[in-house]
Amino acid sequence: MPTDVYVTEGLLDALLDLAAGDDPDRVSAALAVTPASDLDGGVDLDPETPVFTDLFVPRQHRSVNAVFGMDVTTPPHQTQGRFVSHPLGRLDVTKEDDLHEVVLVAIPPWDRDAVAAFDRRGRRRSLVVLDAAPPVDDLDDFEN
Repeated sequence: MPTDVYVTEGLLDALLDLAAGDDPDRVSAALAVTPASDLDGGVDLDPETPVFTDLFVPRQHRSVNAVFGMDVTTPPHQTQGRFVSHPLGRLDVTKEDDLHEVVLVAIPPWDRDAVAAFDRRGRRRSLVVLDAAPPVDDLDDFEN
């Protein structure tokens, strides 16, 4: 298993803002990757390297989920990671966390120095923040 976990600056900042906004409540959000070759920003990685670029807003932030009582907005089996916040300050994976292949954990003061990456067994992995962005979707691509 590779030791480095790659995440875009934009995603990491959005996750930290989400955690800070919900403090003192915990946040758990599904994360998806984009191959490095598809990123804008001249990333010098193997083209197939997965980079975390997107999140699915947690259930408490989606009114449709509040109505139906289940997460109907996250595509099944299409997320490779999970972000969790620990407002009480434990920078580690806990038994209460929703686990994925990669788990990003953040603690107060909700800055980049207060985030770490772990594998599903709780082993720490190196977190590399990239100045890159996922490709912008063109709405014309979604027309029938």
